[in-house]
Amino acid sequence: MDQLSATLLSAPVLFFALGALAAAARSDLAVPETIAKGMSLYLMAAIGLKGGVEVAKAGIGPELLAALLAGLALSASIPFLVAPALTRFGGLDRTNTGAVAAHYGSVSVVTFVTASQVYGDTGFAIAGFMVAVLAMMETPAILSGLIIARREGGRLLSGELLREVLFNGSVVLLLGSFAIGMMIGEGGFEPISPLFRAGFTGVLCLFLLDMGLIAMRRILKTRALTWRLALLAVTFPVVNGTLGVLVGTLIGLDTASAAALGILAASASYIAVPAAMRLSLPQADAGLYLTMSLGVTFPFNIVLGIPLFRMMAETMGAVL
Repeated sequence: MDQLSATLLSAPVLFFALGALAAAARSDLAVPETIAKGMSLYLMAAIGLKGGVEVAKAGIGPELLAALLAGLALSASIPFLVAPALTRFGGLDRTNTGAVAAHYGSVSVVTFVTASQVYGDTGFAIAGFMVAVLAMMETPAILSGLIIARREGGRLLSGELLREVLFNGSVVLLLGSFAIGMMIGEGGFEPISPLFRAGFTGVLCLFLLDMGLIAMRRILKTRALTWRLALLAVTFPVVNGTLGVLVGTLIGLDTASAAALGILAASASYIAVPAAMRLSLPQADAGLYLTMSLGVTFPFNIVLGIPLFRMMAETMGAVL
């Protein structure tokens, strides 16, 4: 309960709740889109830089390689694990099943960033190399989702989609800033650390305020979300996150990093994958997959998933 209280009463989560409540009350509160995009760029650059600096200090070892392989396997396989439930219980056709499944195999950068901040504030520090795992897990699920959607044939990848998958902005910025952090090390990071460390929590709070507004407004507007799909949008993060924590523990990650792998497996993309789906599966219902990933799964992970996967990691670490 202490971990749950610490999460619920942390400033980022409270700002997310403020945004959700404001939207529910039909307030005209809004964050300008250009500012929101700027904050997103800042957060990804900051988390990438700090991760790269930590890897430069610790070096590249077998733990990093094992985590990268685990992340790749989880991202590629989760869409196939969730697809039967989407079809049989959720009642979706093959196209929408593939589109939604791709979202759940990919990751939410903001969920990871929020968890890193909340964990770090309580001394539960995630290994810096998990940023590389985050970037690794963004794209394999897109290919898996397309395979599910197009099992009966058809071209899976166009040149335009391939560029979107491999060079989408979040992946380029995360990996690029991570590489820069590794190259400059702690000494090179020190002159710019006031910007990327001191301002990080404040920017995250404002960004989550915007996410709370968007998530609640998405829920209030959608008509495509049935109770069965809403239930799946809560069940998937619990099941996938448990699998991620278990895999992280079995491959020997420290407790905080195993919890982080659980958070990555539990999260659902609402930036990179929607962009890819618009190109490859334009007939899929964007209102459906965005409402499930952003309107339901994202709030669940921010409020309950972060403490839940930490408790799981600590329990599994003590038992296994």
